Amino acid sequence: MKAVCFSGRQKVTVDSVPEPTLIVPTDAIVRVSSTAICGSDLHLYNGYNPTMKEGDILGHEFMGEVVEVGSEVKRLRVGDRVVVPFNIGCGSCYFCNRDEWSACENSNPNAADLAAVTGYPGAGLFGYSHLYGGYAGGQAEYVRVPFADVGPLVIEEDVTDEQVLFLGDILSTGYMAAENCNIRPGGTVAIWGAGPVGLMSALCAKLFGAAQVINIDRVPERLDLAARGAGSMTINYEENDDVVEALKELTGGRGPDAVIDAVGMEAHGTGLEGFYDRAKHALRLQTDRPTALREAIQACRPGGTVSIPGVYSGMSDKFPIGIAFGKGLTFKMGQTHTHKYMAHLLRHIVRGDIDPSFIVTHRLSLDEAPHAYEEFNDKQDGCIKVVMKPAA
Repeated sequence: MKAVCFSGRQKVTVDSVPEPTLIVPTDAIVRVSSTAICGSDLHLYNGYNPTMKEGDILGHEFMGEVVEVGSEVKRLRVGDRVVVPFNIGCGSCYFCNRDEWSACENSNPNAADLAAVTGYPGAGLFGYSHLYGGYAGGQAEYVRVPFADVGPLVIEEDVTDEQVLFLGDILSTGYMAAENCNIRPGGTVAIWGAGPVGLMSALCAKLFGAAQVINIDRVPERLDLAARGAGSMTINYEENDDVVEALKELTGGRGPDAVIDAVGMEAHGTGLEGFYDRAKHALRLQTDRPTALREAIQACRPGGTVSIPGVYSGMSDKFPIGIAFGKGLTFKMGQTHTHKYMAHLLRHIVRGDIDPSFIVTHRLSLDEAPHAYEEFNDKQDGCIKVVMKPAA
């Protein structure tokens, strides 16, 4: 079968690899109908995870048709149309039973390696390095799905792939980011980033009753889509000398009630601070570029909430803990507990409350993946979200 494989820093290839097979009786095999490139994939593409190996199959945002099930799979049937969450949950451990799926104790066979690096174990992830289990990803024609009775959501409704594909990652991520904000009706939420997660966070903040949502970015196409698709106000930080002051002006001098950092470890800063972060990051003197996070903390009103769905990998320099303490800010963050949200969000889609498909800008075949990664990484050709069709 064809699959998109990691081949080194900023290099992916479409290779012919063996089709997956059932390994244990709780597995299923899914024929992929749609798969997407996620912003998190770019962290791998740019070489920030040292446990990626040449030939690893990428991709953790995918859906398709069940074509084979193990003897102990009871809930899924051959022919079911399913969306698969990006993180893998066993369904029976302490964390899964608490709906804290991203901390599953049983799905990552390399949990000890992850704990040695980060200090804690975590769930297995599709297509996201050997620290997270070394599972083959979904940017392929077929994929093996472990714990198949636990994760996949069966889609019986008459909806398109693009309406429901993002349930497995960025829509659920945006929803949890908004939920973590403790939004009260009439509140203001400022979101750093107008990429896919930033756009989904804006969409979901409205579901929670936010009256004013503001996306901050530098890419005109993204800001335009935030305004048109999510109904956000927008700030271009390259055209605004002081984003914190601009947000104060929009909020009566207080600052937003909640802020969302949907950018994460590869933020593009401006001025001396941006240069400082890029230099230290390039020299591997810090693992992340926390420019957006610093600004979000500075902007948030006293007593407000900082929500962080953007991925960070380690230690960040010049973290403004004194400002956060002085303001009495609440921080909520982490990998999305995807399983918790998928069915709930599907109901919103079916009712017509939201339609996440507005973010798709590029529809391509799997063979076009190398070019798609380059365009998405470099923000070329208005590329905001790529969906690939393995059968195309």
